[in-house]
Amino acid sequence: MRTVSRGAFLGVLCALFLLHSALPSAQFQMPDPKQMSGIPRPVNDLPNGSISVRLIRGELSNNITGHPVEMHAGSKVQTVRTDDAGRAQFDGLTPGTSVKATAEVDGEHLESQEFPVPAQGGIRLMLVATDTSKGPATTPSAPPISGQVVIGSQSRVVIEPSDETVQVFYLLDVQNTARAPVNPTTPFIVDLPRGASSATIMDGSSPLASANGRRVTVDGPFPPGSTFVQIAYAMSGDSGSIDVSQVFPATFQQLAVIVKKVGATTLSSRQITNQREMPAEGQTFIAAMGGAVPAGQPLQLTVEGFPHHATWPRNLALILAAAIIGVGAWIARGRSDRDEADAAERKRLIARREKLFADLVRLEHDHRAGRADERRYVDRREQLVSALEQIYGALDRGDDVAA
Repeated sequence: MRTVSRGAFLGVLCALFLLHSALPSAQFQMPDPKQMSGIPRPVNDLPNGSISVRLIRGELSNNITGHPVEMHAGSKVQTVRTDDAGRAQFDGLTPGTSVKATAEVDGEHLESQEFPVPAQGGIRLMLVATDTSKGPATTPSAPPISGQVVIGSQSRVVIEPSDETVQVFYLLDVQNTARAPVNPTTPFIVDLPRGASSATIMDGSSPLASANGRRVTVDGPFPPGSTFVQIAYAMSGDSGSIDVSQVFPATFQQLAVIVKKVGATTLSSRQITNQREMPAEGQTFIAAMGGAVPAGQPLQLTVEGFPHHATWPRNLALILAAAIIGVGAWIARGRSDRDEADAAERKRLIARREKLFADLVRLEHDHRAGRADERRYVDRREQLVSALEQIYGALDRGDDVAA
């Protein structure tokens, strides 16, 4: 699977907060602030080289004021106390310097990810301390019991079309409402839709979750409260549309879908009761909601209308490459009078030729998709063509050629 862009994923989480405030009538619930703790978010409303750290306890409304926050840059440490809004702002930091923010709250050490100071704009982030005033409401050390879990109403399905690939995220808040750990009667297994690339478990997920190919498994017992499972995968968007048919092993209490709108992107599903478009972070998102989706019932989503590239040039290149390789293989098989050493050398040359053809096809594909630097594309293509010419010459002459 193509590597999931962490920047895109963090942008999705930030957009969820903005969409919550922009759509109160849809009853979107905000993700747990702990999920956002320590994650840097680039912004344009701060001076260049500035970092704002917001310190809260448990909830967004519970600011921690007058508290020291440290910014570490190598061996240098700068300390600023939070203001009435719970924010500590660090100005004039050197662009490119690797930094991280820390704070100590009631004996709890809070630490952000390490990140570079941007040359343009600033960074906002939160450090979220545990609210110990609520006290434990469960008994996680109790022996596990048999029961059920649900996919809570804070869960989201997020879809991001881009070029020929569509990124899909399942941000699942698996809820155990019992006071003791629960072993579900049905194993919590998510088999991704047909056409999905290998699953990835995102940072911040429970260690109970694991991925193997297109299958994601969350091993019990589930502790009381929330178990966060964040799954990412990719689907081909060559046709400008995708169909997602996903079965979950537990009831999805309230369907919530976020789709990044690219061009004329649309979202449709019989399970969606309302949707609207709204701006967030300089982009447009489709925010949609529906009712509960029972366990074992497929969630059906269709996203279409996003820009895509024609596939026939790539398919033609693959057909031509296969034809040339086939002809070369036929020629190689026809030379039965070569001795064993020559046959082994020809086999090596053919294998090398096939790899170079595959590299050339992949390079052309990346170039058409806009993922290859023009200068690198020209230089690399010349190298591949030159190497192929040498190999064909060696095959014709029966000579050796350096790999």
